[in-house]
Amino acid sequence: MSTEQNKALASRLVEEILNQGKASLVDQLFSPDFVENEELPPGIPPGREAPKALFSMLRNAFPDFKATIEQMIAEGDKVVIYMTWTGTQQGEFMGIPPTGNRISINVIDIIRIADGKYVEHWGLMDGAKMMQQLGAM
Repeated sequence: MSTEQNKALASRLVEEILNQGKASLVDQLFSPDFVENEELPPGIPPGREAPKALFSMLRNAFPDFKATIEQMIAEGDKVVIYMTWTGTQQGEFMGIPPTGNRISINVIDIIRIADGKYVEHWGLMDGAKMMQQLGAM
């Protein structure tokens, strides 16, 4: 696939799965052998189940969750997405009861794509800023 095709595929992750909540697309877009390299919250299963569980947790806690792509760079089989995630906590999140607080954090994801599927992911998010905005620290 070309870098432009990889960027289009990565955009689907943000627009359709994160923003529209179409978690069923994970099975279509993620390889069965998907490898998650980001350290995720406790209770998140490994492999392709990780994004399903994480995205479900985010949408349940932040029903108005929105990911905005600030920058996207592709080279070879990798796409880097720099995003801003926003939302209002209306449900429990990582043991924190609903606060009604709004979050706005920065996230960087690196996705490796092969044969039209996401096969590997690395990510960084500003978890400390999120916890501060939720009043947990």
